[in-house]
Amino acid sequence: MRTNQYMGLLPYMAVFVKVVEAGSFSAAAEQLGTTAASVSRQVASLEQALSVKLLIRTTRRLKLSAAGSDAYARCCEMVESARSVLELAERVNDTPQGMVRLSAPRAFGKELIAPHIEEFLHRYPEVDIQLKLTDRPADLIGDDLDLMVRITDTPPAGLAARPLIRVSHILCATAAYLEKRGCPQHPNDLAQHSCLYLGEVAGDNCWRFSHLHTQEQVNVTVRGRYVTNHSKARLEGVLSHLGIGCLPWFVARDALAAQQIVEVLPQWDYQTSYYGMSWILYHPNRFLPPKCRVLIDFLAEKIAGNEVNRRACRF
Repeated sequence: MRTNQYMGLLPYMAVFVKVVEAGSFSAAAEQLGTTAASVSRQVASLEQALSVKLLIRTTRRLKLSAAGSDAYARCCEMVESARSVLELAERVNDTPQGMVRLSAPRAFGKELIAPHIEEFLHRYPEVDIQLKLTDRPADLIGDDLDLMVRITDTPPAGLAARPLIRVSHILCATAAYLEKRGCPQHPNDLAQHSCLYLGEVAGDNCWRFSHLHTQEQVNVTVRGRYVTNHSKARLEGVLSHLGIGCLPWFVARDALAAQQIVEVLPQWDYQTSYYGMSWILYHPNRFLPPKCRVLIDFLAEKIAGNEVNRRACRF
């Protein structure tokens, strides 16, 4: 294929990547600001030029063919290279500037990141922030992100990662509730209590514990009259004496410090999927844009460098 031929296919390759990431022509078109028909024609033109079928279309979804999988991997490399060129242009001026798109889990982002955004914007007047709060797994390329926070003890391979703080959960209740219903001495006692849990997926009411000293493992199925997937709502339910709630420590810490609630079963480690070390993840690019570098350093200063945060960690 001559140079002028494949140069003309580069935009089609980028559109093909977006279709795969978005999962449909219509979703890709919405993200690209065009029509589904236009997106479909560009992918069809790429298939015709390559003489291979890239996507298998069904009535319900799109699926990559074997050749499409190989082509997608190589087209992703092209898109990432284009991103690097744009980042290189940004670094001509060492002054941090431009939009930083950051994703974080909802409770973590609201409690530990959002309160510091005003200070960051004052410190760096030419940098803008788009903070996306979501508990679904994010993808730097697919979601068009510069940075993302993930809570895991094993950060994904292929990405640069900077640790922040270890996230743990605690069980809490008011003194009034415990005086009325009694204070659990063992996780198995929770089966006799009203418990506030997420209820987002099946099994959220199965609480897992590990003893901090003996490493005894216990699973308990709990019940309660109030179920909510919002951590602040669970805290408000606990403060209303509705029962024993599971909370990220950074959500419960102020109420604990004010002695509005007390920790239940402090010798037991309550384990959830929202548990482990928190990391800022970003592309392993040696030409990291100044706008990203200063935000990474700022969040490390405010979160990892905060003495209150460090004291709240169990480990």
